[in-house]
Amino acid sequence: MRRRVMAASACALLLLSGCGDAGQSEPSLPTRGPKPVVGVILPDRTTSARWEEQDRPLLAQAFNYADIEPFIENAEGDEAKFAQIADEMIRRQVKVLMITPLSAAGGLAVQKKAKAANIPVIDYDRVTLGGQAEYHVGFDSVNVGQLQADGLLGCLGDKPGAQIIEIEGAPTDHNATLFTQGQKSRLSSKYDSGALKLVKSQPVEDWDNVLGGQLFEEILNGNGGKVDGVVAANDGLAGAVIEVLKKKGLAGKVPVTGQDATVDGLRAVLRGDQCVTVYKPVRDEAEAAARLAIAVARGDLAGADDLATGNLRDPVSRRDVKSVLLGATLIKRDTVRALVTEGVIKPQELCAGDLQAVCAQQDILGG
Repeated sequence: MRRRVMAASACALLLLSGCGDAGQSEPSLPTRGPKPVVGVILPDRTTSARWEEQDRPLLAQAFNYADIEPFIENAEGDEAKFAQIADEMIRRQVKVLMITPLSAAGGLAVQKKAKAANIPVIDYDRVTLGGQAEYHVGFDSVNVGQLQADGLLGCLGDKPGAQIIEIEGAPTDHNATLFTQGQKSRLSSKYDSGALKLVKSQPVEDWDNVLGGQLFEEILNGNGGKVDGVVAANDGLAGAVIEVLKKKGLAGKVPVTGQDATVDGLRAVLRGDQCVTVYKPVRDEAEAAARLAIAVARGDLAGADDLATGNLRDPVSRRDVKSVLLGATLIKRDTVRALVTEGVIKPQELCAGDLQAVCAQQDILGG
């Protein structure tokens, strides 16, 4: 069940005081103090559409409803800009700093400055390895990787010795490491036994989709154009892989995984070019993060600890980070409709053009 951000009810207070001026007929009203400010740094606009289309409006709405001022900026994938935004937020003395780090080094540098200014930090969606954040909010990334592997195995069927190429996320993103860990927990034994053949596992710097497509094509050509399945770490990389497969006449014939249930990813699943995606309810993540940030901003650390009941192990700092860890769902062609029914996505976003017939077949147009 989704947890909604609950704002404290506001009470109007009337200050009654003795009047030194006998001619004053109305009592004076108290001056309201400034709202607490929560600073949020989103990572970019290119690796996933979610950051601007979902996270920003959901977080802003939750903070505004709770009478907290949101200060939300996007680092545009630029470490220097990330640091610059953080400096400005620290200068403004935000009550809480919530960041999605571009790298462990960049995240740690910001967290050290925040700690020196006595500003608590929440790692949002990605954990800063070796960092100092008080809290983390994100998904169970190992489980996400397991879902991707399970989806691929289901699409492959019983094909013996199927050749697999893995296109993984940024090596600087600990989530990408955990996705891979989850995938390996399902696939390694099959690689070892020969039931599957791993052609290559290739990380992609900065989750760069263009680079991911280029690397995939190089690996595919180096393997004589042969591939039976592709583990793509998210929908953006999956889309890049699919474009290469189209050039080779293999799109729809080679199962490809994804993640994030983006509009393009879901359309690819409906079209049959992408085998599965993984739906991570960003609304739940944003609401959980907002609730946590609101509690911290109000000084309710006991309430914040009651929300962050999980722990995420940071292998670099060798500490457990208090965390809110959320679940994910594997989405296949015949389960896309569930996201429409839940209001996650509108049917008109999915069913334009060539997908109208497929949407009608899957009963998506009716919601």
